[in-house]
Amino acid sequence: MSENINEKVSLGEGINNFIQKNRKGILICFGIIVVLLAGFIGGLAIRDAVRNRAISRVEDFNTRYEALRWDISEGEKAEEVTALLDDLTAFAEKNSGYAGGRAWAIIAGIRGDKKEWSEAEQAWSSAAKAASKTYLAPVALFNAAAAAEEQGNTEDAIRLYTECLTRADIFPAAPRAQFSIGRLRESQRDSVAALEAYRTLVSKWPGDPIWTNLAQNRIIALQLD
Repeated sequence: MSENINEKVSLGEGINNFIQKNRKGILICFGIIVVLLAGFIGGLAIRDAVRNRAISRVEDFNTRYEALRWDISEGEKAEEVTALLDDLTAFAEKNSGYAGGRAWAIIAGIRGDKKEWSEAEQAWSSAAKAASKTYLAPVALFNAAAAAEEQGNTEDAIRLYTECLTRADIFPAAPRAQFSIGRLRESQRDSVAALEAYRTLVSKWPGDPIWTNLAQNRIIALQLD
């Protein structure tokens, strides 16, 4: 028993002596850790502040867009629309994440309103890239696919619909995207690929009340042909 006590005392004295002999170095190391931790916390705070300011600016852009939206095709609003597009593009090119993606999405909306489908597709694709880690990415890819369809670019549309399905877990319109793939394959007279797309829809989203029922109807129709 006494030996254990002596060992504990010796260990305690050893630790105390080590601290006494190296207290300057220990204090310096502790100070460095505190500075690094403070810097890390400060960096997070700065990042959040910058992100919040960016989101606030995007909402300002959106307010401008909504004020012009119903008159975008009117000649007297052309200068305001051009100015808004210039401001949005400059902002979008310098920002990523949700704010950057949202800015590209507004640009895409303007281009779509003007029936400039090629530019709309490019802007939606840029939105998906900028906001790749957010829910906006699959939405943007879906809209890029729709813009590709407007141009008659069926293969591009299928590729984009397929890409947006990689985020099906956070994309409520995934069944619609899958149905669109089948629909476009039908337009290409590729019944085999169309059936595969429709069957995938039925298999993955059996409870969808709209698109699964439509897919089942198309499967029956294709099998009867």
